[in-house]
Amino acid sequence: MISFSQVTKRYPGGLEALRSVTLTINTGEIVFVTGPSGAGKTTLLKLMAAIERPTTGSVVVSGQNVGALRPRAVPFLRRKLGLIFQDQKLLFDRSAFDNVMLPLAVTGFERRDAARRVRAALDKVGLLAKEKVHPVRLSGGEQQRLAIARAIVHRPVILLADEPTGNLDAAYAAGIGELFRSFNQVGVTVVIATHDIAFAARMKPRVVVLKEGRLAT
Repeated sequence: MISFSQVTKRYPGGLEALRSVTLTINTGEIVFVTGPSGAGKTTLLKLMAAIERPTTGSVVVSGQNVGALRPRAVPFLRRKLGLIFQDQKLLFDRSAFDNVMLPLAVTGFERRDAARRVRAALDKVGLLAKEKVHPVRLSGGEQQRLAIARAIVHRPVILLADEPTGNLDAAYAAGIGELFRSFNQVGVTVVIATHDIAFAARMKPRVVVLKEGRLAT
């Protein structure tokens, strides 16, 4: 499903965010990527999502070599992915419903089918009763749940999350963890980057540790 082969990611100025990373994540796995700030966790996820391209080595996601993708092919890859990054990019001038509708509208879903999917996603994260509420009126935990609903509304086969519990208390974090577990139980491959060791311990996933851009042994 996801394969890194001797991947190095070097940014302008010579900073190496990842160094010779070889890693395989199988279909249906739930994997936590841990490590200190600056270890390369976010870069790893961005390479999976074709937001970044490897400097050397290969990244293969769902059979597609990310580094070789033409720009017009990237949106088709991302239709298989659900992306939850620290900058949620919620639209604060639109309702919860409209925020979740956005990815379906962009890809041309028929309105009636899209509306059913949006409400199903909001129900899954416990926000159906707040579909008309704007994000500014939601708590931090609810905003994170809204971002998750938007990420899963198109029913991705891979879910990528970067520090999804970073600003949440333990109770909210536990609830978010159960959401990810429920997605994984229906076959979604889940990859979560986090420095929250307690969160990872509760989930009992496979854990990958990064240190200074390298896989720790």
